[in-house]
Order: sequence, then structure tokens, then C-alpha cells
Amino acid sequence: MANDLQTLTQSLRDFAAAREWEQFHSPKNLAMALSVEAAELLEHFQWLTEAQSRQLSADKTAHVAAEAADVLLYLLQLADKLGIDLIEAAHAKLIVNGQKYPVALAHGSSKKYSEL
Repeated sequence: MANDLQTLTQSLRDFAAAREWEQFHSPKNLAMALSVEAAELLEHFQWLTEAQSRQLSADKTAHVAAEAADVLLYLLQLADKLGIDLIEAAHAKLIVNGQKYPVALAHGSSKKYSEL
């Protein structure tokens, strides 16, 4: 999977370079764009019930997939600009979360770690 992310990241670099967009891709701008795209993803679930959010139509799922892709692409660009290995960072975060949410205390609970 790391190779897939590296390939996708290189494709993003090439895409931006062909359009001379690197000048706009500061970490600040990429983080802001990521937030906007995450909000657009969330918009597809606004006002849905829990059940409705689990049973999206094919058309709605396609729109959600497009927004999820935008989120991923901006996240990859941000990580690339900052030299962050997302796979390594995710593995490290899982370890931290495992310590904050031990199975014995967190199993079946939605409480924040500070409330367990």
C-alpha cells in the first residue's frame, strides 16, 4: 500500500507541476483545502438518520466517493509537503490509541479516553 501512496503522491506532484500550481500548495493552504473538502464530505450526511447514512443510494455513494477522494488527495499533498510518512504516522497513532483505549475499558463504549 505504501507504494500505491507513493505512486499517487507522485501523480499529484506531476498534476500540480503541469499546471504550475505548486506556488499555491503551502501547508497552510492544503490544510485549509482539506478542511473544506472534509466539510463537503460531511454535507452528504447532513440531516440523514443513522440508518440512512448506512444505506446510501448508488448515486449518493458515488458523490461521497468523489469527496472522500478529494480529502485523500489533499491529505497526501499536505503530508508530502511536510515530509510525513502517512503509513508510519498511522501505525504510530494506532499504538497511541491502543494505549488510550484499552480493550477492557473501551469495549462497546463511545466514551472519550479521559472518561473511561
